[in-house]
Amino acid sequence: MDLLALPAFLLIAALYSAVGHGGATGYLALMSFFNVPPHVMACTALTLNCLTAGISCFVYSRAGYLSPRLTLPFIVTSIPCAFLGAMVKLDERQYAVLLGSTLIVTAILLLLKRQKPIKSENKTISSSAESSSPPEKFVCSPPLPQAGLSGALLGFLSGAVGIGGGVFLSPLIILARWADTKSTSATAAVFIIANSASGLVGRALSGALEFGNVVPFLAAALIGAIAGSYWGAHRSTAGVLRIPLAIVLFIAALKMFLPK
Repeated sequence: MDLLALPAFLLIAALYSAVGHGGATGYLALMSFFNVPPHVMACTALTLNCLTAGISCFVYSRAGYLSPRLTLPFIVTSIPCAFLGAMVKLDERQYAVLLGSTLIVTAILLLLKRQKPIKSENKTISSSAESSSPPEKFVCSPPLPQAGLSGALLGFLSGAVGIGGGVFLSPLIILARWADTKSTSATAAVFIIANSASGLVGRALSGALEFGNVVPFLAAALIGAIAGSYWGAHRSTAGVLRIPLAIVLFIAALKMFLPK
């Protein structure tokens, strides 16, 4: 893959890590423009995911936003399902259709995502980045059946496509009013690490672990993730870049559906 893409990888890592995500959908979209083989795309994205989300997890955890009671119900089922998803053998066309569909849904979620106030008892907790004071933390335990099923479905998709699933889990937690935005980001980071690592193990055992020259891109993602996660955990995260990012995902998805 062209080393000229390094700044783009750095930017993707910074944008996604700011909200606790690994950036796999962004990495996959970018790699699709360079016609990277599917197995290399998935393995590279999962590896970058572990790095980017790992840094986000560390920063958000140090800032006090990681909640085990919110996180554990999702990852208990997602880890084995990500392993199983990674062992599914997809041909190039099947992978393109599944990845393209995932990118389209992700782009739609980015365009529709709005941070709404969370009500807790007699107070309204604002998660708006423009609030004059920092939002209060709010975390509750999600219903186990819903959390378990969501974790299993997202885990399987994560392993099959080569994503961490956080981009789908975060809107679910926010819309269900299970946590504030930053606690959600911390949970998403752990979810992504667990699924990505499980997916890599599954691909290794199925003989589908294949990398290109990933080291330079790991370095770019490292720099971007450190900057982005610090900004997201300690300062307001701007949502203005959601639209151009969604456009890139739409274009990449269209490319996946077009015949080669």
